[in-house]
Amino acid sequence: MIQVWETAARYHLFHAVALLGIAAWSQARPGRSDDRLMVWTARCWCAGVVIFSGSLYCIALGGPRWLGPITPLGGIALMVGWLLVTIAAFSKRD
Repeated sequence: MIQVWETAARYHLFHAVALLGIAAWSQARPGRSDDRLMVWTARCWCAGVVIFSGSLYCIALGGPRWLGPITPLGGIALMVGWLLVTIAAFSKRD
């Protein structure tokens, strides 16, 4: 269960730092058309961390095993967030 906890913590930390990065990116480029994408990226990453890491934390602490099938939904939310930030990075410049 230590590996499960470490995986949850790793993804949690990585996406917390990534959220700080998109916050800085958005502040450095006010009024951009990709602001909506950044908001949706942040939403996806927050939901993903809560679902993915949260379910893994619960499992590692001896929580119910039915949380296992929920974990991939959080992973999908994290991947959608990365897709959105990639689209924003390569979007047409204003």
